[in-house]
Amino acid sequence: MKLYIKNMVCPRCITAVCNELENSGITVLSVELGEAEIKNELTPEEVGHTERSLQALGFELIGDRKSRIIEQIKTEIVYLIHHSGEILSTNLSVWLADKLHYEYTYLSNLFSEVEGTTIEKYHIAQRIEKVKELLVYDELSLAEIADKLGYSSAAYLSSQFKKVTGLTPTFYRSIKENKRRKIDEL
Repeated sequence: MKLYIKNMVCPRCITAVCNELENSGITVLSVELGEAEIKNELTPEEVGHTERSLQALGFELIGDRKSRIIEQIKTEIVYLIHHSGEILSTNLSVWLADKLHYEYTYLSNLFSEVEGTTIEKYHIAQRIEKVKELLVYDELSLAEIADKLGYSSAAYLSSQFKKVTGLTPTFYRSIKENKRRKIDEL
């Protein structure tokens, strides 16, 4: 049986979900971002208990197919930006359609309908959060950050950053306040 879980965004989330399921006496076969495969079907009582225990950690079980697809879109984008280090060699639309095995038009319409924003805007928000993280670390130049995240130039990165945040990357780096948001709050 597969459980689909919202708000899993990093390897620590995988560990936390795995530990919580095992502590609840559930035999876990595998856990990946957004889903856990377990050995046996759960009774309605077990589902309720699992749902409550995961919510205490900031996660949420996802039941319907549309919600699972949206969570898969978010999970793939978060993984791409924050964990994989991969730079897309194709359009985001082609990449997502290949990853999720749905037409991009369907994914885009569903995401916009439910989330109230576009996949592209969500992708940009994730990229900007990664830029903020790298700016705060203060180890890479703006050109190196642009290259690392697949921007065509530092000028384009700077323009997009200012459009989204209202600040220039240089000013953001200089204030060094905690202006970043949690990934799952985007």
